[in-house]
Amino acid sequence: MTETLRRGYPGMKSIKDMPVVQDGPPPGGFPSIRYARRLPSTGPTGFTLFAVGTAVMAFGFYRVGEHNKHGRVLKAEKLAARETIYPILQAEEDRRFVQAKLRALENEAKIMKDVPGWKVGEPVYLTKRWIPPAQPVGAWGE
Repeated sequence: MTETLRRGYPGMKSIKDMPVVQDGPPPGGFPSIRYARRLPSTGPTGFTLFAVGTAVMAFGFYRVGEHNKHGRVLKAEKLAARETIYPILQAEEDRRFVQAKLRALENEAKIMKDVPGWKVGEPVYLTKRWIPPAQPVGAWGE
């Protein structure tokens, strides 16, 4: 096979003159062909993701519960402070109401002085029951 095929030179005249050599597998055979689908792991498993999500949610619910407890304590403190200061605020409002009522009676006496038979401070409703004023006393005169 190493001889050159040139015209006029001795050697093989045709390819048919070559000895038949059949190709075969190498000794020990060919390596096996990988046909199975082997993908690399691209991240945590589904169970791991579920476990981590559950843990995060549990921690979040714990924090919400702690926040709610703290909020209840603050709300109770606020209500206690309001209950403590309410009588003082009510006394101030009563004092303001009495002063405004006196001013309103003075204004009524001044305005209605020329009307015969008018009694200052007499209720306009025909009842013995006390009825609170329809608008804050002194709202027009102040």
